[in-house]
Amino acid sequence: MISAARTSRLIAAVVLAALALVCGCAGRPQPDAAQPATHDTAKPAIHDTAKPATPDTPPPATHARGGTAAVGAAGSYRVGERHVTFLEPTHAGPTGQYLGQRALLTEIWYPLAPGSAGSQPAVGPFPLLMFAPGFMQCGETYSQLLQAWASAGYVVAVVNFPRTDCRVGTGAYEPDLVNQPADMSYVLSSLLALSAQSHDFFSGLLNRHQIAAAGQSDGGDTVAALAANACCTDHRLAAAAVLSGAEWPPMPGGYFPRAAPPMLFVQGSADTINPPWTSLQLYRADQDSARYYLDLFGADHMVPYTGTNPTEQLVVRVTLAFFDRYVLGRPGALATMTRYGNVPGIAALVSADQLPP
Repeated sequence: MISAARTSRLIAAVVLAALALVCGCAGRPQPDAAQPATHDTAKPAIHDTAKPATPDTPPPATHARGGTAAVGAAGSYRVGERHVTFLEPTHAGPTGQYLGQRALLTEIWYPLAPGSAGSQPAVGPFPLLMFAPGFMQCGETYSQLLQAWASAGYVVAVVNFPRTDCRVGTGAYEPDLVNQPADMSYVLSSLLALSAQSHDFFSGLLNRHQIAAAGQSDGGDTVAALAANACCTDHRLAAAAVLSGAEWPPMPGGYFPRAAPPMLFVQGSADTINPPWTSLQLYRADQDSARYYLDLFGADHMVPYTGTNPTEQLVVRVTLAFFDRYVLGRPGALATMTRYGNVPGIAALVSADQLPP
């Protein structure tokens, strides 16, 4: 059974969403269900709050090929970090609610230029991974996982949501999750705009055709909607990884009304926050053949995605192999996924019509 605390939050979110639909603001135009919420990002409003990006020591390096690390393992790049605040303009949310300007603090982890003693990014373009943290979490919680992805040659952008991140304290408001997929799409558009500009710190850094998203817990709910809910689908995603996520009932659209991008669902069997049935519900609803379920035996809600424990290292390798296959188009990465995802007594990886043991 789902935890009592999460059940109460879901019930409250459903009630609040219903009220939003019948309030006076419900008459405002809603975004096109088939397109991501978009805003003018030709000149994105940003406020750079970062200290200079600092290199970090990645997990054990593998041999790099063509500037990108070997499939399925943490890579050889040193990693830099930079914080940018994007100011999302006022707009109507997916339930028709009027939303004021939203400040989206974004943590960007990126490969450093080889031999650089400072914060200079390596020469791109690199694939982009958008990441959504869980309720009352920020990117720092997942720093080892994010750095591992970046060390393998990905730019990782973490969107810290304005009403549910680690900084809002008692003001955290979980029903705002319905607005988070649009936040992700806005930051994605803004980052691509920065990469397309000349003389910017991130000029030429991103490959606009190699984009994926991942999220954990409520962030996984956000990414599930971004990839597969009619309210919020962003068709720029080549792949999506939902880490201990679920369907979020107040989302106004249906899940998987049409083909979704390749998706990986990662779930701990001992998770009491989002129990296994929540990930299984998404996995079963996805009718695409490129769908995968990674069952982590005995794992809870957070341990697989934090620190450098053995389960987290397994998740690093399987997720990287998944992104290498479906973002970078490397067929051999499927064998790597299978090898790292099937460890007797620890984990099992199934796909398509298979169900976890």
